[in-house]
Amino acid sequence: MDRFQYLALMAGCLLLTLPLEFWLAARVYRRPRRMLLAVVPVALLFIAWDVFAIRRDHWTFSPDYTTGLVFPGGIPLEEVVFFLVIPICGLLTYEAVGTILRGRSRRKASDA
Repeated sequence: MDRFQYLALMAGCLLLTLPLEFWLAARVYRRPRRMLLAVVPVALLFIAWDVFAIRRDHWTFSPDYTTGLVFPGGIPLEEVVFFLVIPICGLLTYEAVGTILRGRSRRKASDA
């Protein structure tokens, strides 16, 4: 079970932020092209950085806590998933906070 901890953590992050899409109208998943344009370039940059660091032996990943699925360059599946999931969770949070703040400013304007 330890081998799936990293992936389980990433799934937990997605599950915890998923309600923001619906309850606070984050509109991240409803605009997939925009989401991909925000996430993919950054993910590619950090994946390249990781591959470089792995090849230079700056860091490694424990086989005890990863599934063993490794992409070319030695980067494990879990690390690629991390670079996709965490920015998506950040976008969901950012958009949800924006929705709340826009709602407050509209209420203040109507009260004045």
